[in-house]
Amino acid sequence: MVSAVKMRKAQLLELESRPYREGLTELISKVMKKVDPSAARLLQVDTMQAQKRLVIIVSSNKGLAGSFNVNIFRFVLKTFKDVSNVDLVTVGSKGTQFFGRLKDLSIVADYSGANLIIESSAIFDFIIEKYLTGIYSSVSVIYNSFISTMRSVVVEETLLPLSLVEMKAKSQEESEASTTQDLLIEPSAREILEDLLKSFIESKIRGALISSEAVEHSARMMAMKSATDNATEIMHQMTLLANRLRQEKITYELLDMITAKESQN
Repeated sequence: MVSAVKMRKAQLLELESRPYREGLTELISKVMKKVDPSAARLLQVDTMQAQKRLVIIVSSNKGLAGSFNVNIFRFVLKTFKDVSNVDLVTVGSKGTQFFGRLKDLSIVADYSGANLIIESSAIFDFIIEKYLTGIYSSVSVIYNSFISTMRSVVVEETLLPLSLVEMKAKSQEESEASTTQDLLIEPSAREILEDLLKSFIESKIRGALISSEAVEHSARMMAMKSATDNATEIMHQMTLLANRLRQEKITYELLDMITAKESQN
């Protein structure tokens, strides 16, 4: 019951946050048409000499959530055959404990607070600082993406470098489908582009944490429901077995009494 309540809250938060992320993506795609991409510092980072990737792994702080964490671990181990060029940022104590036992993987940061969603700003500041140094060729996040209460999928989304080609493609499709309109941008597209890109990346991190939490509570509710159903079934079977043994005992006692009486006769 507790997991069901938390699940509904997490699902509502996930569904409510989607329009903002989609709207922000649309806004960036429109602004990108009005400004030179070189105006943003995030688009000028030289990663040609970078040899490593930075990957954010979103797990949970608690267990008893079915295959929630196991699916993440399997996906990571299957995706990264060569882990020598991968550094991890773990979100959730379960991920820290699992990957901390693997000697080949390096954990450069751990965010396992009581409320993982609050950690989104700290995670954002950390990856931006590391990416601007040019030591990482890319930054991505792996998490359980919420689809429905009964369904989720583990996905990997690239945060940096920004996929400008995809944004421009979306923008071109929108411009062809609708009438062309001039945008009035104040103070200027060049001045707000950097902040827009940072807001976009931070919103994607927060969205991944929200989606992961919705999947976690859904998985925990289903795991607890399955455990309850199994316990109820075991109780039913044990009750039938106890009644059967009790009936057998009574039957044997009656047979002994009848046998004794017949012997006396």
